[in-house]
Amino acid sequence: MHTDTERCVRAVRSNDARFDGWFFTAVLTTGIYCRPSCPAVPPKAENMTFYPSAAACQQAGFRACKRCRPDTSPGSPEWNARADTVARAMRLIHDGVVDREGVPGLAGRLGYSARQIERQLLAELGAGPLALARAQRAQTARLLIETTALPMADVAFAAGFASIRAFNDTVREVFAQSPSELRTRAAARVSRTADSPRGVISLRLPFRAPLTPDNLFGHLVATAVPGVEEWRAGAYRRTLTLPYGHGIAALTPRPDHIACRLSLTDPRDLTLAISSCRRLLDLDADPVAVDEQLRADPELAPLVDKAPGRRVPRTVDAAEFAVRAVLGQQVSTAAARTHAARLVTAHGVPVEDPEGGLTHLFPAPAALASLDPGALALPRTRRTTLTTLVAALAEGSLRLGADSDWEQARAQLAELPGFGPWTVEVIAMRGLGDPDAFLPTDLGMRRAAQGLGLPATPAALTARAAGWRPWRAYAVQYLWATEDHAVNRLPV
Repeated sequence: MHTDTERCVRAVRSNDARFDGWFFTAVLTTGIYCRPSCPAVPPKAENMTFYPSAAACQQAGFRACKRCRPDTSPGSPEWNARADTVARAMRLIHDGVVDREGVPGLAGRLGYSARQIERQLLAELGAGPLALARAQRAQTARLLIETTALPMADVAFAAGFASIRAFNDTVREVFAQSPSELRTRAAARVSRTADSPRGVISLRLPFRAPLTPDNLFGHLVATAVPGVEEWRAGAYRRTLTLPYGHGIAALTPRPDHIACRLSLTDPRDLTLAISSCRRLLDLDADPVAVDEQLRADPELAPLVDKAPGRRVPRTVDAAEFAVRAVLGQQVSTAAARTHAARLVTAHGVPVEDPEGGLTHLFPAPAALASLDPGALALPRTRRTTLTTLVAALAEGSLRLGADSDWEQARAQLAELPGFGPWTVEVIAMRGLGDPDAFLPTDLGMRRAAQGLGLPATPAALTARAAGWRPWRAYAVQYLWATEDHAVNRLPV
């Protein structure tokens, strides 16, 4: 979009927040870059140039605006709506893969050479993987500086910097302030609780309005695995398995943001914890584009108008969700939770939760690879389905995650015993994040379609849904929401 100068200028002049994250405005006369919704007086059109990423702005020598803080804008919805190499690379960079594994590690996950990845990112985003990761580190550093009392040396290494000097230089270059000046400015703006428990970070997760939280949080809570997830004091809470330790996330819906409270055993996991929470709640979606497409169908339009901005409840771990999808085959929500809870108790890693009732991390595939099928209270065919899935995940022949090619993952899942179209598509929708995943055989979908006068048979419904592409997963949410079920109600 950044190449459409006229459209970008209109967005900047109208302070349109819908385009935050889609592009960034660099002002030639001041040397700063802003988000489109910056409250400052818009510069003249001839003094504006546009970039597709904050990293490209920084690489061109611009510093972040102190008023609109463009580094904190929602991420580009493109990375959630696409499954090509660039989109998969961006999801991995947001997860901190470059900081942990370097550019060769990023390239290896994607099946390309480092040079090919560099070339593709430069062509589309104006910055290579190192520059993009540097921008991510700067954003993480700013967050830690402003919301915690960590010593600056700890902030530097937690944010992924290799040295304190690199940390200081980057912060000064990107924000035109030293780390200590950023902290002083933040302290004057908001009060930070001095006695917050060690390792606890509170932050705001932005999103593009509108957002209807009912089915989003309702679904997560209604299907929550005891010990791993819970609803407490108005927040959805769950445990997180992270590279350097574990964490607990508490997410509370607010009118203009999601309040996020992270308890981490190691602050180096902050980047991945944030991106996992954003992915879980589908916060980088573009609801305006989605709803506009779905409103074109006269049967869906009233549903969209009634509760615009529905998101797809996703997951923090695609492998975990695949296991849970198998446990939920042809059983009630309560039964699926019971089966999952038994696995967690038997094979999950225990954790302490002083603030609530969370007890375990969901077991990793390697931990489940040795489970005794006879101990599973499941039909024999489903035991085979589960053990085959777990073995494929544990040995690495099946990889589900931010780097997954959606169609390849579908094909691999379909080859496993017991994986029909419903299971494959629900994993693609909620586990992998494909916005066009579709469930025409789902009983709830068919009942909702029939009630609205839409075709109720899978083939006919699929044909009708061609006009909903590429947002059929969101159409599923609107149709599911017509039923009176706990998954569609915000918990109280």
